[in-house]
Amino acid sequence: MKKLLKFITIFTIILFSGTHLMASDIYFIDYSRVMNESKAGKKAQDTLKKLLTSSNKKFNETAKKLKEEETTLIGQKNVLEKDDYKKKADALRKKVFELNKERQKALKDIATKRKKAGDDMLKNLNPILGKYMEENNITVVLDKKNVLMGNKKYEITSQIIEILNKELKSLNIN
Repeated sequence: MKKLLKFITIFTIILFSGTHLMASDIYFIDYSRVMNESKAGKKAQDTLKKLLTSSNKKFNETAKKLKEEETTLIGQKNVLEKDDYKKKADALRKKVFELNKERQKALKDIATKRKKAGDDMLKNLNPILGKYMEENNITVVLDKKNVLMGNKKYEITSQIIEILNKELKSLNIN
C-alpha cells in the first residue's frame, strides 16, 4: 500500500509539473548503500553488529549454564523428594523465562538503536541532498528501491556518499 501511495505521489508530481520536468531532472539514490558504505553508516553498523554479537554471546553462555543445570536436575529426579524437585524445576523455569525476557529486551534495544541511526542518517542526509539538488539543478531524487528501471548515469549515490563522508563522521546511536 505504501509503495502504491509513493508511486501515485511521484506520478502526480511528474504529471502536474508539465513540460518543465524532463527525465534529466529526475535522479535516484540507493539509500541502503549510503547507510552501509558511508563512513558514519559503516561505523554505526559495526557498532550495532558488535553489540548484537556480544549480547548473543552472553545469552548463549547463560543458556548453556541453564541447560547444564537442567541436566543435573533431571539426573537428581529420582534422588530428590517430589517437593524439592518441583521447587528446583520451577526455579529453573523462572530463570529460563527471565533469560528469554532479557534476550527480547536486548534485541528490541538494538532494533531501536538501528532505527535511531537510520533516522539520524536521514536527518543529516536531507540538507546535503537538498544542497546537491540545488547546485546541480535537480528537480526530483527518488530512492533506488522505488525505481523500476533507470539509466545508471542518473544515479547519484557515489557523489552523495563522498559529500556525506566529508561532512558526517559518525551517527548518534545511543
